[in-house]
Amino acid sequence: MSKATFRFDKADRSLMERVFEPPAVGKMSPAASLLAHGLLVAWSVIVLFPIYWVIITSFKDAAAVNQGPFYVPFLDFEPTLDAWRSQFTSDPFCDVPSIVRQVGLLAYNSFAFILSPVVTLQPMEPQICKIFLAFTNSIVISIAATAICIVVGAMAAYALVRIQYRPKVGNVGIFLGLLLLVILATNYAGVPWWIASSVALVLFFFLARTLGARFVRSLGNGDILFWIISQRILPPIVVVIPIYIMFQAVGLLDTHLALIVVYAVANLPIVVWLMRDFFANLPIELEESAQLDGATRLRIFWDVVLPLTRPGLAATTLLILILNWNEYLFAVFLAYAKVQTMPIMVAAKNAGEKGVLWWEMSAVIVIMIIPVILMAILLTRFISRGVLMGAVKG
Repeated sequence: MSKATFRFDKADRSLMERVFEPPAVGKMSPAASLLAHGLLVAWSVIVLFPIYWVIITSFKDAAAVNQGPFYVPFLDFEPTLDAWRSQFTSDPFCDVPSIVRQVGLLAYNSFAFILSPVVTLQPMEPQICKIFLAFTNSIVISIAATAICIVVGAMAAYALVRIQYRPKVGNVGIFLGLLLLVILATNYAGVPWWIASSVALVLFFFLARTLGARFVRSLGNGDILFWIISQRILPPIVVVIPIYIMFQAVGLLDTHLALIVVYAVANLPIVVWLMRDFFANLPIELEESAQLDGATRLRIFWDVVLPLTRPGLAATTLLILILNWNEYLFAVFLAYAKVQTMPIMVAAKNAGEKGVLWWEMSAVIVIMIIPVILMAILLTRFISRGVLMGAVKG
């Protein structure tokens, strides 16, 4: 056999080959690398320019905004802090001592809420900074709703992947009929909602036990999953008025609990739909091995499944957090004083008596996007890491 070796030196290649052919296996050609980096730079400029424009606009005054466009600070225009000062000087309780006092009250109420009803919550109004109140409301509501979405949605998605459900169509019809009776009894007969709901649950239990065996037709996991995602396909404007009436009846309007529940329910289908694909791609042999070792279903889900789906869980968490943070429709209907969020503050700046003050609205937007950017930076390492590939290797 010939022992000749082949060497491909740059000197033996033509100019076209050196430009358009890769120099080695696994590397890009210079032309392809230049094109790819050029596209990435162009796309980065398109994505980052609106954020840059909002930031520099927050340091402009009326003249720089109306006589612009100006792009480069200190060259095209002289930066000013007037828009930022207006956010704190327009409210008499936005000075440093008041904000420090409000932060202390917020921390105290957070611990008191956990220990309630042993500890009494301290009121934070009327001496409270409006933008600080909106910012803290958005943080509390978004994080709480996102946590509920991820916990409940991940467990529901895993159950739909690994457990086969066969609910009877007749039992579903009985449940819907009793729900309609609860609504009629509450609205027209004056029965308290909690009494009507308790009676309906008891009746459903007995009717499902007695009549459920006679029903033949049943549903599957695919039907359940389609019903879950259909709740998100439905436009929110269709259900916002019934939700408003429902929370008004139970006295939960303008409360954190109302917005947390609505945000969680509205975005729960997205979590179930996304996490289902991540769970379905997991090798079931890992779970079977843990089950042979005596692990329970919950222990398998917590110690085996969740660590393997950490990238998908992080990406889903970031998406749901952004949706909850930017939610406007439900907030504008259900929150009108105490629990106003940052999107409502931005809308208020947009609909002020003096017209649209772009420089002041840009300052509020910058404050609004900081937590989302920090969360994205925090979760980036989980999204980009191939935890599943490393776990099943070998």
